[in-house]
Amino acid sequence: MTKYLLSGSTDWGAEPPAADRRENAYQAVGRFNADLQEAGAWVFAGGLQPPGNSAVTRVEDGEVLTTDGPFAETKGQLGGIWIIEARDRRAALDWSAKASAACGNPVEVRPFQEVPEP
Repeated sequence: MTKYLLSGSTDWGAEPPAADRRENAYQAVGRFNADLQEAGAWVFAGGLQPPGNSAVTRVEDGEVLTTDGPFAETKGQLGGIWIIEARDRRAALDWSAKASAACGNPVEVRPFQEVPEP
């Protein structure tokens, strides 16, 4: 089975949802996570803090440069991830549709690279 990254994006600049809507999303994501675990597709998942809590590190000419804040200045930023195992792309897309419905945001699907056996 192939591992896939399901990454949910969030508009961090938008008005936060009302408490009841936020709680409903937390519960829906919890149910989605339980479904992944029950199906044996679960590897890892986690939500992220806002982009303002991030830092970007790069090495240029052997010098380490670290700056506060997100790498990209865009409205939509990464909000959370799931790492799943799925038999094929179609199955991963099916899971991503359920993830999007649960969290209420778009979810990108990307397979991990295959690492050859030594």
